[in-house]
Amino acid sequence: MTVEKGIFGKLSHNRAIDSFILKNKLGTEAKLISFGATLVSLKVADKNKKFANIVTGYDDLDSYINDTFYFGCTVGRFANRIAKAKFTLDGKEYKLIANSGKNHFHGGIKGFNRAPWHGSEFQNGESCGVVFKYLSPDGEEGYPGNLDVTVIYTLTDDNELKISYEATTDKKTIINLTNSSYFNLAGHDKGSILSHRININADNITVVDENHIPTGQNKSVKDTVYDLTKLKPIGENIGGFEFGYDCNYILNKPTPQELSFAAKVVEPQSGRMMDIFTTEPGVQFYTGNFLSEVKGKAGAVYNRHDAFCLQPQHFPDSPNHSRFPSVVLQPREIYRQLTIYKFSVQ
Repeated sequence: MTVEKGIFGKLSHNRAIDSFILKNKLGTEAKLISFGATLVSLKVADKNKKFANIVTGYDDLDSYINDTFYFGCTVGRFANRIAKAKFTLDGKEYKLIANSGKNHFHGGIKGFNRAPWHGSEFQNGESCGVVFKYLSPDGEEGYPGNLDVTVIYTLTDDNELKISYEATTDKKTIINLTNSSYFNLAGHDKGSILSHRININADNITVVDENHIPTGQNKSVKDTVYDLTKLKPIGENIGGFEFGYDCNYILNKPTPQELSFAAKVVEPQSGRMMDIFTTEPGVQFYTGNFLSEVKGKAGAVYNRHDAFCLQPQHFPDSPNHSRFPSVVLQPREIYRQLTIYKFSVQ
């Protein structure tokens, strides 16, 4: 296991943004930067032991500063959407920044994806990684409480990339964190992901309106285009959507907050497979519906359906739906979450 630390770039006030390259005994390599606690590259071998970067990204810091797609970043304080950019706690209404029409999305204009985090590397036995820390001040983007956040990326010799999250607050608040990596298991620059085969361990989805805001109702995926309970090509039913998949799947959990299987993706030509395990109750599946001529890493250009996201998280607009799993964090409590991406070949 090795960790190589460097400088990825500098912000306008001359603050350095660190880079960290993690490498395991199999040759798998993950590159992370402290801007947004972001995964910028993930090189994994195929069935012929040829390596390719399987996540979208950019080569320079300015591109991440100006990014509007959330490539690889840590999303917070609240991933996904909050209706009308407001919620109520203990009878008090909190107004957030509206950055998606009238709604709040992925933490607002200056969410965690645009924050400079403090990163420190570690190595222990059969794993290595980076600990990222950020203090989100009371009132940032409208959220209450000083929120102290830790995100730990760990690469293991079992070819797992683990992302663990912890947070504490000094005032009652809400929280919903995730990672927003866009994957293409053939290689980030190989075009369409529609031939990838996917299975999501979910019998139901949350129903949403035309603005992707949950109505509060759940819907069975059986006999619908949403049914991914068995491995099938992403493109098999994508024509049933206006743009593509962009929905929250309610994971089949043995018990709440238990680490359990969430999804599997297989790329037939390369043989690469990715299994996802998480403690979260849901996963947002998104098929890069609005990518269009995006200039990415190493000269790549990303277009619609050239990459997909699987974002383990709590449900969209949870603060405004009492029936959804709670996203409230109290003082003296610790928010914890773990997601594991395990890579193999067939």
